[in-house]
Amino acid sequence: MSWSPTSWRAHPASQLPAYPDAEALAMAESCLAAAAPLSTVAENRALSARVAAAAEGRAFLLQGGDCAETFAEFGADKVRTTFNLLLDMAALIAAGGQEDVVTVARIAGQFAKPRSADSETVDGVTLPAYRGDIVNAAAFDPAGRTPDPMRMLEVHRQSGITVDLLRAYAAAAYADEAPRRREAARRLGLRPDPVALARDPASAPRVFTSHEALLLHYEEPLTRWDEASEAWWSLSANMVWIGERTRHLDGAHVAYASGIANTIGVKCGPSLTPDELLRLAETLDPENRAGRLVLIGRFGAEEIARRLPALMATTQAAGLNALWAIDPMHGNTRTVGARKTRFVDDILAETAAFFAIARAEGVHPGGLHLELTGDHVTECLGGSAALAEADLPRRYLTHCDPRLNAAQALDVAAEVARLVMADVATPRAA
Repeated sequence: MSWSPTSWRAHPASQLPAYPDAEALAMAESCLAAAAPLSTVAENRALSARVAAAAEGRAFLLQGGDCAETFAEFGADKVRTTFNLLLDMAALIAAGGQEDVVTVARIAGQFAKPRSADSETVDGVTLPAYRGDIVNAAAFDPAGRTPDPMRMLEVHRQSGITVDLLRAYAAAAYADEAPRRREAARRLGLRPDPVALARDPASAPRVFTSHEALLLHYEEPLTRWDEASEAWWSLSANMVWIGERTRHLDGAHVAYASGIANTIGVKCGPSLTPDELLRLAETLDPENRAGRLVLIGRFGAEEIARRLPALMATTQAAGLNALWAIDPMHGNTRTVGARKTRFVDDILAETAAFFAIARAEGVHPGGLHLELTGDHVTECLGGSAALAEADLPRRYLTHCDPRLNAAQALDVAAEVARLVMADVATPRAA
């Protein structure tokens, strides 16, 4: 049976909202089907080629951005700070010895969030759970919490502006590269590489876009056929990923991702077995093509040593060309007082364990996936700024999960640079 963008509808779907107005949903989907794409096939293929280089050990994937974008926080300054933060982090990792760092933002579409329950009860009142601004509003009232498909059109509008801004910033970023690389070398106590400082303007850095392909009502109409490549492409982003809660082999999200040609990420948590991982890889990447799959571990500092080695050993034995990356955020969420938070020390511990396990298994530790913001938030604890529990209320702004602020994100990138230096100096297992 041939695949089409509607094929997911024949599979059980989790994490999708119950829209009360079917006609409004159909209208929104129709408008999106006629709307301009948010990425191009050329860009998507370029990203896949660079991810393939990472899978072969010649590059490193840095992926980061907001837990969830919101309508209220949208603006050019926010896009610019995310862009610059990712490039500053990339410069640190490059200074550590991994010269080609592929920067991918969680941006221009990361408006949906999975939920552990379909509803929320406050003071005896039960309403639909907040699923991100693409679905409903965070405010706890009946009107705001009712899923509204027209919100998808606002997501598309804001995402289009964001993509245009990223392209403009990339065009102007070359002039900032040499100072950025000098600062990265200084932070790591290294002497700047004059060759790296004299890069050709044609290689000016860029930031690709990505988001979790969670709301399939949004993804389907932005999936387009390309005659030249004879393939279906998601043009909602350069890369999309499948989350821990939606990677069911017979589920709608895997069915959707199996048919698009983009690079696909798969979140791999503690419940994933080696057999399930192989079956997912066979479904999503039957050709075993480098650049197609990014396996994003998210175990937690206390679980990674028990869970990741068997998964890596399995992919090695099967000869999979997938890229392994680490998400050290989601498995390290704690509750302190009334707020969710994450400790930078836990994030660093899981990241270090990822590199050590990869080295032992003969795998290239090829990527890092973080929830972060360039804003001066106080949502995660620790880091060089030494944020403590008493600091949490000062600027706890997230609607979903806690994010690293700019200083903490640079702390993590600097540690990854040191791990890269050690990895370059240490031969991997055969």
